[in-house]
This record gives sequence, C-alpha cells and structure tokens, in this order.
Amino acid sequence: MTDSLSALFGLEARVTSALLWGLVGSLSMLVGVQSYTLLVDPLVTITQALAVALLVGLAVAGGAYVLEPRLAAWAANRTTK
Repeated sequence: MTDSLSALFGLEARVTSALLWGLVGSLSMLVGVQSYTLLVDPLVTITQALAVALLVGLAVAGGAYVLEPRLAAWAANRTTK
C-alpha cells in the first residue's frame, strides 16, 4: 500500500512510512484525549489537544524515519543468526 501512496505523492517509501506512523501517533493521541474527556472530565481544550497531537505526530514521524533503517538491519541480522 505504501508503494502506491509513494507513487501518488512522489515520495520515497521510507518518508511515506514515517508520515503514516506520524498520522497513527496523532490520531492515537486524539483518541486518548477524547476517551478521557468522555470518561472523566475535559482535560484540555480542543485547540490544545490538536496542538499536542501535532507535536506527538511530528515526534513519531521523526522517530520512525530515524529508527526504521536500524530496526530493519536488526531484524535482518536476527534472522541470519
């Protein structure tokens, strides 16, 4: 699936993968904030929640971009031993 997205936007597969992980991180953060709001009490405003979700998404995307080659190398070495 990431190959078709990469071709559509003209991005490398690694960049597309990192952006998708960032999206997952952002949406997970928003789900957590919404769950807390429904179960307990509003913790932050929607604007603050969106800002925090953006920061979380950027951190996750950056981490995924940096760590993906290391994890791939580790997995390749793990299966050969």
